[in-house]
Amino acid sequence: MVAFTKFPHGESNATQNSLPMAGNKVLKGVCLASTMLLVSGCASSSKQASIAAPDNYFAMSLPDMPGSHEVLMSPADSSAAWQDFGTTSRNTAVRRALLAQHQRWVGTPYRLGGTNERGIDCSALIQNVYRDTFNLQLPRTTRQQVKQGSRVDQSELQPGDLVFFNPPGALRHAGIYIGDGRFMHASSSKGVMISRLDNHYWQRYYWQSRRTLEPTHLAGLNDSL
Repeated sequence: MVAFTKFPHGESNATQNSLPMAGNKVLKGVCLASTMLLVSGCASSSKQASIAAPDNYFAMSLPDMPGSHEVLMSPADSSAAWQDFGTTSRNTAVRRALLAQHQRWVGTPYRLGGTNERGIDCSALIQNVYRDTFNLQLPRTTRQQVKQGSRVDQSELQPGDLVFFNPPGALRHAGIYIGDGRFMHASSSKGVMISRLDNHYWQRYYWQSRRTLEPTHLAGLNDSL
């Protein structure tokens, strides 16, 4: 219901006619604002959807990386590959360190009870090499060294493992495995040398192998080379 106000010179009719026109303008403004909000909301939703990560995001190859490369964000079962890489690096470092020790001792004559470059026996060579290379103090005699660490199968030898032999006679023999089927030892006939583990004599009298090295013994190995 519209209230009329009397104004001079017929202004009441003008006022009455202006009210519906104002209402129409307000209604049009509300509709226009609603339309703009709706469009704005759609645009915002569309934009958010466009930046959402696809389901296979973590399996996608990285940009500019050949397809033959493994995805860096790889599944957990690839940990074995990293473990193999670590073992290979470890064996290489130990082998290099042992060969450096061989260069130092090669040609030193065998002498039962000897502990230096003038003459050395097999257990003293092991003791010296382990102390200087791995900062690990082993017992002096073969009888005591064979009780160190844990026993390993010959097929699972790694550089740095100790190999023991039980040849005829009262004395036992020992050396340090350096990899590739070879070990360093102080031979009673030729002094400090490298021999093949598959040699008929050494295979015949092979006794056991022991692993005494722990990761802590290898921490500063590369720095010593």
